[in-house]
Amino acid sequence: MSPRVSEAYKQAKRRELLQSARRVFVRKGYTDTTMQDIMDEAGISRGALYAYFDHIDHVFIDVLQFDDQEDIFLFEPDDDSPLWNRLTRWVDVQRKSIEGINDSLVRAKAEFFLTSKYVRQHHVPFLEQRYNNLKDTIKGFIEKGVERGEFRPRLPADHISLYFISFIDGLMLNTFQLKTETTNVDGQLSVFRYSLEQMLCPVKEEQG
Repeated sequence: MSPRVSEAYKQAKRRELLQSARRVFVRKGYTDTTMQDIMDEAGISRGALYAYFDHIDHVFIDVLQFDDQEDIFLFEPDDDSPLWNRLTRWVDVQRKSIEGINDSLVRAKAEFFLTSKYVRQHHVPFLEQRYNNLKDTIKGFIEKGVERGEFRPRLPADHISLYFISFIDGLMLNTFQLKTETTNVDGQLSVFRYSLEQMLCPVKEEQG
């Protein structure tokens, strides 16, 4: 009789596999990555990988979920610091991510959404859910700022949150294709921060 595996072990092992898969997707993109590539990266057997994932699209969708948690965490309000300061730190994090664009999933995401037969042939609720989750997270952050008297937005929070997503996704994709010298990341992010300030009208603490 084989020993029972704890749920904690399964979750830890699944996390390790997703980290291995992410490295392969970053390196090879979505189109050229195979289940065998992930097995080789993780150093596991076919049976061990298929115990967690059914096919390559299943792996990639779960890698997207894994990656999304980092963005969502950045928007969790910190009661000890002004929300505008937290927002500007988030913009700085995006700058660093874009500077390291070749170590990101941008290429793999573009290939996945444009070429995946699985996505075209199946209704995949998660893809819409992940977009809505990020939108709702940003919207909730803005609404928290209003509740705390820190933001006085001139536009609806859901419109601003959609602008967030479209701007950053577009800048990342353009930079991956054209490089930072062409897209002027610092200049665009400065404009982005300025536009957010104009839309959110943050109430800043007076300097003593």
